[in-house]
Amino acid sequence: MELFEKCFAYDEPQRAMEAGIYPYFHALSTAQDTEVEMDGHSIIMLGSNNYLGLVNDPRLKRAAIAAIEQYGTGCSGSRFLNGTLVLHEELEREFADFFHKDAALSFSTGFQTNLGIISAIVDHHDYILNDSENHASIVDATRLAYCKKHLKFQHSDMEDLERKLQRLPADAGKLIITDGIFSMSGEIAKLPEIISLARRYGARVMVDDAHGAGMIGEGGRGTASYYGLEEETDIIMTTFSKSFGSLGGIIAANAQVINFVKHRSRPFIFSASIPPANAAAALEALRILRAEPQRVDALRSVADLMRQKLREAQIPIMEGSTAIIPIFTYGRDRTFIAAKLLFENGVYVNPVIPPAVPDGSCLLRTSYTATHTPEQMDRAAAIIQRVLSSI
Repeated sequence: MELFEKCFAYDEPQRAMEAGIYPYFHALSTAQDTEVEMDGHSIIMLGSNNYLGLVNDPRLKRAAIAAIEQYGTGCSGSRFLNGTLVLHEELEREFADFFHKDAALSFSTGFQTNLGIISAIVDHHDYILNDSENHASIVDATRLAYCKKHLKFQHSDMEDLERKLQRLPADAGKLIITDGIFSMSGEIAKLPEIISLARRYGARVMVDDAHGAGMIGEGGRGTASYYGLEEETDIIMTTFSKSFGSLGGIIAANAQVINFVKHRSRPFIFSASIPPANAAAALEALRILRAEPQRVDALRSVADLMRQKLREAQIPIMEGSTAIIPIFTYGRDRTFIAAKLLFENGVYVNPVIPPAVPDGSCLLRTSYTATHTPEQMDRAAAIIQRVLSSI
Protein backbone atom coordinates (compact mmCIF):
# COMPACT_ATOMS: atom_id res chain seq x y z
CA MET A 1 0.00 0.00 0.00
CA GLU A 2 1.32 3.44 -0.93
CA LEU A 3 2.39 5.35 2.19
CA PHE A 4 -0.37 8.00 2.18
CA GLU A 5 -3.18 5.65 1.14
CA LYS A 6 -4.23 5.11 4.76
CA CYS A 7 -4.47 8.89 5.20
CA PHE A 8 -6.62 9.36 2.12
CA ALA A 9 -8.96 6.53 3.20
CA TYR A 10 -9.39 7.81 6.75
CA ASP A 11 -12.77 9.55 6.94
CA GLU A 12 -14.13 8.89 10.43
CA PRO A 13 -13.82 12.55 11.54
CA GLN A 14 -15.43 13.76 8.31
CA ARG A 15 -18.40 11.44 8.80
CA ALA A 16 -18.91 12.75 12.35
CA MET A 17 -18.71 16.32 11.03
CA GLU A 18 -21.30 15.59 8.34
CA ALA A 19 -23.57 14.13 11.02
CA GLY A 20 -23.10 17.29 13.08
CA ILE A 21 -21.71 15.45 16.12
CA TYR A 22 -17.95 16.01 15.83
CA PRO A 23 -16.91 16.97 19.40
CA TYR A 24 -13.25 17.98 19.11
CA PHE A 25 -11.06 21.07 18.61
CA HIS A 26 -13.42 23.70 19.98
CA ALA A 27 -11.45 26.96 20.18
CA LEU A 28 -11.35 29.08 23.33
CA SER A 29 -11.22 32.86 23.08
CA THR A 30 -10.73 33.34 26.84
CA ALA A 31 -8.40 31.95 29.48
CA GLN A 32 -9.13 28.54 30.98
CA ASP A 33 -11.53 29.06 33.89
CA THR A 34 -14.75 27.76 35.44
CA GLU A 35 -16.64 29.55 32.64
CA VAL A 36 -15.12 30.23 29.22
CA GLU A 37 -15.93 31.49 25.77
CA MET A 38 -15.63 28.65 23.27
CA ASP A 39 -16.64 28.83 19.60
CA GLY A 40 -18.72 31.88 20.49
CA HIS A 41 -20.58 30.08 23.29
CA SER A 42 -20.51 30.95 26.98
CA ILE A 43 -19.74 27.62 28.61
CA ILE A 44 -19.47 26.18 32.12
CA MET A 45 -16.19 24.29 31.89
CA LEU A 46 -16.52 20.71 33.17
CA GLY A 47 -13.76 19.29 31.01
CA SER A 48 -10.59 20.94 32.26
CA ASN A 49 -7.78 19.53 34.40
CA ASN A 50 -7.31 22.95 36.02
CA TYR A 51 -8.08 21.31 39.34
CA LEU A 52 -6.86 24.04 41.69
CA GLY A 53 -8.10 26.92 39.54
CA LEU A 54 -4.62 28.37 39.07
CA VAL A 55 -4.27 28.59 35.27
CA ASN A 56 -5.66 32.13 35.19
CA ASP A 57 -4.41 33.18 38.61
CA PRO A 58 -2.74 36.63 38.42
CA ARG A 59 0.16 35.40 40.56
CA LEU A 60 1.10 32.71 38.03
CA LYS A 61 0.85 35.19 35.18
CA ARG A 62 3.09 37.66 36.99
CA ALA A 63 5.63 34.92 37.74
CA ALA A 64 5.68 33.82 34.09
CA ILE A 65 6.10 37.39 32.85
CA ALA A 66 8.91 38.08 35.33
CA ALA A 67 10.71 34.91 34.20
CA ILE A 68 10.51 35.98 30.57
CA GLU A 69 11.86 39.40 31.50
CA GLN A 70 14.80 37.82 33.32
CA TYR A 71 15.56 34.73 31.21
CA GLY A 72 13.91 35.32 27.83
CA THR A 73 11.36 33.14 26.06
CA GLY A 74 13.37 29.92 25.85
CA CYS A 75 16.56 28.17 26.91
CA SER A 76 17.98 27.35 23.44
CA GLY A 77 19.42 24.06 24.54
CA SER A 78 19.31 20.89 26.57
CA ARG A 79 19.57 20.86 30.35
CA PHE A 80 22.62 18.67 29.79
CA LEU A 81 24.48 21.54 28.14
CA ASN A 82 23.54 25.23 28.10
CA GLY A 83 19.85 24.91 29.04
CA THR A 84 19.93 24.72 32.84
CA LEU A 85 18.67 27.82 34.63
CA VAL A 86 18.89 28.64 38.32
CA LEU A 87 15.09 28.57 38.05
CA HIS A 88 15.09 24.88 37.04
CA GLU A 89 17.19 23.95 40.05
CA GLU A 90 14.91 25.94 42.36
CA LEU A 91 11.85 24.24 40.88
CA GLU A 92 13.34 20.80 41.40
CA ARG A 93 14.42 21.43 44.98
CA GLU A 94 10.98 22.62 45.99
CA PHE A 95 9.14 19.76 44.30
CA ALA A 96 11.51 17.22 45.89
CA ASP A 97 10.71 18.71 49.27
CA PHE A 98 6.98 18.74 48.50
CA PHE A 99 6.98 15.01 47.73
CA HIS A 100 9.32 14.22 50.65
CA LYS A 101 12.02 12.86 48.32
CA ASP A 102 15.77 13.43 48.06
CA ALA A 103 15.75 14.97 44.59
CA ALA A 104 13.65 15.77 41.54
CA LEU A 105 14.14 16.29 37.82
CA SER A 106 11.94 18.34 35.48
CA PHE A 107 11.05 17.67 31.84
CA SER A 108 9.47 19.82 29.16
CA THR A 109 6.14 17.91 29.05
CA GLY A 110 4.39 15.35 31.18
CA PHE A 111 4.43 12.84 28.32
CA GLN A 112 8.18 13.29 27.97
CA THR A 113 8.61 12.81 31.73
CA ASN A 114 7.28 9.27 31.57
CA LEU A 115 9.29 8.54 28.43
CA GLY A 116 12.39 9.91 30.12
CA ILE A 117 12.24 8.03 33.41
CA ILE A 118 10.98 4.65 32.22
CA SER A 119 13.25 4.33 29.20
CA ALA A 120 16.27 5.29 31.33
CA ILE A 121 15.92 3.00 34.34
CA VAL A 122 14.67 -0.17 32.60
CA ASP A 123 17.08 -2.16 30.43
CA HIS A 124 17.05 -5.48 28.57
CA HIS A 125 17.44 -7.53 31.78
CA ASP A 126 14.39 -5.95 33.45
CA TYR A 127 10.60 -6.33 33.44
CA ILE A 128 7.79 -3.78 33.44
CA LEU A 129 4.36 -4.48 34.92
CA ASN A 130 1.70 -1.98 33.84
CA ASP A 131 -1.88 -1.52 34.97
CA SER A 132 -4.02 -2.01 31.85
CA GLU A 133 -5.57 1.47 32.25
CA ASN A 134 -2.31 3.39 32.62
CA HIS A 135 -1.91 6.58 30.59
CA ALA A 136 -0.80 6.41 26.95
CA SER A 137 2.52 8.08 27.83
CA ILE A 138 3.37 5.11 30.06
CA VAL A 139 2.40 2.69 27.31
CA ASP A 140 4.62 4.47 24.80
CA ALA A 141 7.46 4.74 27.31
CA THR A 142 7.26 1.00 27.81
CA ARG A 143 7.58 0.48 24.07
CA LEU A 144 10.67 2.68 24.04
CA ALA A 145 12.31 0.88 26.97
CA TYR A 146 14.64 -2.01 26.12
CA CYS A 147 13.10 -4.28 28.73
CA LYS A 148 13.12 -8.06 28.84
CA LYS A 149 9.34 -8.18 28.81
CA HIS A 150 6.38 -5.88 29.29
CA LEU A 151 3.50 -7.42 31.24
CA LYS A 152 0.08 -5.81 31.52
CA PHE A 153 -2.06 -6.75 34.54
CA GLN A 154 -5.82 -6.33 34.64
CA HIS A 155 -6.93 -2.98 35.97
CA SER A 156 -6.49 -2.80 39.76
CA ASP A 157 -6.52 -6.62 39.90
CA MET A 158 -4.00 -7.53 42.58
CA GLU A 159 -4.42 -11.27 42.06
CA ASP A 160 -3.50 -10.87 38.39
CA LEU A 161 -0.52 -8.69 39.31
CA GLU A 162 0.72 -11.33 41.77
CA ARG A 163 0.32 -14.13 39.21
CA LYS A 164 2.51 -12.18 36.80
CA LEU A 165 5.10 -11.38 39.46
CA GLN A 166 5.29 -15.04 40.41
CA ARG A 167 6.33 -15.97 36.87
CA LEU A 168 9.32 -13.62 36.85
CA PRO A 169 12.86 -14.51 37.96
CA ALA A 170 13.36 -13.65 41.62
CA ASP A 171 16.62 -11.80 40.93
CA ALA A 172 15.39 -9.78 37.92
CA GLY A 173 14.76 -6.05 38.00
CA LYS A 174 11.04 -5.30 38.07
CA LEU A 175 9.14 -2.02 37.84
CA ILE A 176 5.44 -1.84 38.67
CA ILE A 177 3.83 1.29 37.21
CA THR A 178 0.40 2.64 38.05
CA ASP A 179 -1.53 5.85 37.64
CA GLY A 180 -2.26 7.34 41.04
CA ILE A 181 -5.69 8.54 39.94
CA PHE A 182 -6.86 7.01 36.67
CA SER A 183 -7.71 9.78 34.27
CA MET A 184 -10.92 8.40 32.77
CA SER A 185 -12.56 6.83 35.83
CA GLY A 186 -11.19 8.96 38.65
CA GLU A 187 -10.38 5.78 40.58
CA ILE A 188 -7.54 5.83 43.09
CA ALA A 189 -4.90 3.12 42.64
CA LYS A 190 -4.64 0.32 45.19
CA LEU A 191 -1.21 1.51 46.18
CA PRO A 192 -0.94 -0.28 49.56
CA GLU A 193 -1.56 -3.66 47.90
CA ILE A 194 0.81 -2.83 45.02
CA ILE A 195 3.61 -1.88 47.41
CA SER A 196 3.03 -4.99 49.50
CA LEU A 197 3.39 -7.19 46.41
CA ALA A 198 6.40 -5.19 45.22
CA ARG A 199 8.25 -5.80 48.46
CA ARG A 200 7.32 -9.49 48.47
CA TYR A 201 8.63 -10.03 44.94
CA GLY A 202 11.55 -7.62 44.84
CA ALA A 203 10.01 -4.96 42.59
CA ARG A 204 10.11 -1.16 42.55
CA VAL A 205 7.01 1.04 42.30
CA MET A 206 6.39 4.14 40.19
CA VAL A 207 3.24 6.24 40.55
CA ASP A 208 2.13 8.60 37.77
CA ASP A 209 0.37 11.25 39.83
CA ALA A 210 -0.53 13.59 36.98
CA HIS A 211 -4.08 13.77 38.35
CA GLY A 212 -3.38 12.89 42.00
CA ALA A 213 -1.03 15.75 42.84
CA GLY A 214 -3.11 18.71 43.94
CA MET A 215 -6.24 16.57 44.24
CA ILE A 216 -5.64 14.14 47.11
CA GLY A 217 -3.17 13.55 49.92
CA GLU A 218 -2.02 15.83 52.71
CA GLY A 219 -1.80 19.33 51.28
CA GLY A 220 -2.36 17.88 47.80
CA ARG A 221 0.81 15.73 47.83
CA GLY A 222 -0.93 12.98 45.90
CA THR A 223 -1.61 9.27 46.08
CA ALA A 224 1.42 8.18 48.11
CA SER A 225 0.60 10.80 50.74
CA TYR A 226 -3.08 9.83 50.66
CA TYR A 227 -2.11 6.34 51.82
CA GLY A 228 0.81 7.44 54.01
CA LEU A 229 3.24 5.62 51.70
CA GLU A 230 5.57 8.33 50.44
CA GLU A 231 8.69 6.62 51.76
CA GLU A 232 7.68 3.27 50.28
CA THR A 233 6.86 4.70 46.83
CA ASP A 234 10.10 4.65 44.85
CA ILE A 235 9.27 7.14 42.08
CA ILE A 236 6.58 9.82 42.02
CA MET A 237 5.83 11.59 38.76
CA THR A 238 3.47 14.47 38.08
CA THR A 239 2.70 17.01 35.40
CA PHE A 240 2.51 20.79 35.53
CA SER A 241 -0.38 20.98 33.04
CA LYS A 242 -3.11 20.12 35.53
CA SER A 243 -3.04 21.29 39.14
CA PHE A 244 0.08 23.39 38.60
CA GLY A 245 -1.27 25.63 35.84
CA SER A 246 1.63 25.33 33.39
CA LEU A 247 3.30 22.83 31.06
CA GLY A 248 5.99 20.27 31.85
CA GLY A 249 6.53 17.42 34.26
CA ILE A 250 8.73 16.20 37.08
CA ILE A 251 9.89 13.05 38.82
CA ALA A 252 10.89 12.79 42.48
CA ALA A 253 12.95 9.91 43.84
CA ASN A 254 16.15 8.87 45.58
CA ALA A 255 19.04 11.20 44.69
CA GLN A 256 21.04 8.36 43.11
CA VAL A 257 18.09 7.44 40.88
CA ILE A 258 17.69 11.06 39.79
CA ASN A 259 21.43 11.32 39.11
CA PHE A 260 21.27 8.20 36.91
CA VAL A 261 18.26 9.47 34.94
CA LYS A 262 19.85 12.90 34.54
CA HIS A 263 22.84 11.31 32.78
CA ARG A 264 21.16 8.43 30.93
CA SER A 265 17.70 9.59 29.81
CA ARG A 266 17.66 10.26 26.07
CA PRO A 267 14.38 12.29 26.17
CA PHE A 268 16.00 14.48 28.84
CA ILE A 269 19.43 14.83 27.25
CA PHE A 270 18.25 15.42 23.69
CA SER A 271 15.37 17.84 24.36
CA ALA A 272 15.42 21.55 25.09
CA SER A 273 14.71 22.39 28.70
CA ILE A 274 11.39 23.61 30.02
CA PRO A 275 10.98 27.32 29.08
CA PRO A 276 11.39 29.93 31.82
CA ALA A 277 7.75 31.01 31.86
CA ASN A 278 6.52 27.44 32.31
CA ALA A 279 9.02 26.70 35.07
CA ALA A 280 8.19 29.91 36.92
CA ALA A 281 4.43 29.36 36.67
CA ALA A 282 4.70 25.79 37.98
CA LEU A 283 6.91 26.91 40.85
CA GLU A 284 4.49 29.69 41.78
CA ALA A 285 1.58 27.24 41.66
CA LEU A 286 3.42 24.91 44.03
CA ARG A 287 4.07 27.77 46.44
CA ILE A 288 0.41 28.82 46.32
CA LEU A 289 -0.70 25.24 47.01
CA ARG A 290 1.64 25.00 50.00
CA ALA A 291 0.40 28.35 51.33
CA GLU A 292 -3.27 27.61 50.56
CA PRO A 293 -3.85 23.87 51.17
CA GLN A 294 -7.54 24.67 51.62
CA ARG A 295 -7.77 24.64 47.82
CA VAL A 296 -7.59 20.84 47.99
CA ASP A 297 -10.52 20.80 50.42
CA ALA A 298 -12.45 23.22 48.18
CA LEU A 299 -11.91 20.94 45.19
CA ARG A 300 -13.22 17.94 47.10
CA SER A 301 -16.26 19.92 48.28
CA VAL A 302 -17.13 20.99 44.71
CA ALA A 303 -16.85 17.42 43.43
CA ASP A 304 -18.86 16.02 46.36
CA LEU A 305 -21.61 18.58 45.73
CA MET A 306 -21.81 17.76 42.03
CA ARG A 307 -21.74 14.01 42.68
CA GLN A 308 -24.69 14.45 45.05
CA LYS A 309 -26.63 16.51 42.49
CA LEU A 310 -26.05 13.95 39.73
CA ARG A 311 -27.17 11.11 42.01
CA GLU A 312 -30.32 13.03 42.96
CA ALA A 313 -31.05 13.54 39.26
CA GLN A 314 -30.58 9.77 38.74
CA ILE A 315 -27.78 10.37 36.25
CA PRO A 316 -25.74 7.14 35.84
CA ILE A 317 -22.27 7.97 37.16
CA MET A 318 -19.21 5.96 38.05
CA GLU A 319 -18.97 6.17 41.81
CA GLY A 320 -15.80 7.51 43.38
CA SER A 321 -14.36 10.18 45.62
CA THR A 322 -12.15 12.34 43.40
CA ALA A 323 -12.77 15.44 41.25
CA ILE A 324 -13.26 13.29 38.13
CA ILE A 325 -16.87 12.13 37.71
CA PRO A 326 -17.63 9.98 34.65
CA ILE A 327 -21.22 9.91 33.38
CA PHE A 328 -22.18 6.77 31.49
CA THR A 329 -23.63 7.24 28.01
CA TYR A 330 -22.77 3.72 26.77
CA GLY A 331 -22.99 4.06 22.96
CA ARG A 332 -20.63 6.08 20.75
CA ASP A 333 -23.27 8.06 18.86
CA ARG A 334 -25.26 8.83 22.00
CA THR A 335 -22.07 10.07 23.63
CA PHE A 336 -21.30 12.43 20.76
CA ILE A 337 -24.90 13.66 20.61
CA ALA A 338 -24.94 14.28 24.36
CA ALA A 339 -21.66 16.21 24.20
CA LYS A 340 -23.01 18.32 21.30
CA LEU A 341 -26.29 19.14 23.06
CA LEU A 342 -24.56 19.93 26.33
CA PHE A 343 -22.19 22.25 24.49
CA GLU A 344 -25.08 24.03 22.78
CA ASN A 345 -26.83 24.42 26.14
CA GLY A 346 -23.79 25.80 27.92
CA VAL A 347 -21.82 22.92 29.46
CA TYR A 348 -18.53 21.54 28.14
CA VAL A 349 -17.66 17.89 28.91
CA ASN A 350 -15.19 15.43 27.38
CA PRO A 351 -16.70 12.54 25.36
CA VAL A 352 -14.77 9.30 25.87
CA ILE A 353 -15.09 6.46 23.37
CA PRO A 354 -13.10 3.30 22.51
CA PRO A 355 -10.20 2.61 22.67
CA ALA A 356 -10.03 4.83 25.77
CA VAL A 357 -12.88 2.77 27.24
CA PRO A 358 -14.31 -0.68 26.33
CA ASP A 359 -17.05 -1.00 23.72
CA GLY A 360 -20.44 -0.21 25.20
CA SER A 361 -18.93 1.74 28.10
CA CYS A 362 -18.65 5.19 26.53
CA LEU A 363 -18.90 8.08 28.92
CA LEU A 364 -18.79 11.81 29.42
CA ARG A 365 -15.78 12.64 31.56
CA THR A 366 -16.53 15.59 33.82
CA SER A 367 -13.86 17.18 36.01
CA TYR A 368 -14.00 20.00 38.48
CA THR A 369 -12.07 22.99 39.74
CA ALA A 370 -11.62 24.29 43.28
CA THR A 371 -13.05 27.64 42.17
CA HIS A 372 -16.34 26.34 40.72
CA THR A 373 -19.30 27.92 42.54
CA PRO A 374 -22.45 26.20 43.89
CA GLU A 375 -24.49 28.30 41.45
CA GLN A 376 -22.45 26.96 38.52
CA MET A 377 -22.97 23.40 39.77
CA ASP A 378 -26.72 24.00 40.05
CA ARG A 379 -26.89 25.23 36.46
CA ALA A 380 -24.65 22.49 35.10
CA ALA A 381 -26.53 19.68 36.86
CA ALA A 382 -29.87 20.96 35.58
CA ILE A 383 -28.57 21.16 32.01
CA ILE A 384 -27.06 17.66 32.19
CA GLN A 385 -30.31 16.22 33.53
CA ARG A 386 -32.37 17.94 30.83
CA VAL A 387 -30.09 16.91 27.96
CA LEU A 388 -29.57 13.28 28.98
CA SER A 389 -33.30 12.75 29.56
CA SER A 390 -33.99 14.01 26.01
CA ILE A 391 -31.83 11.48 24.10
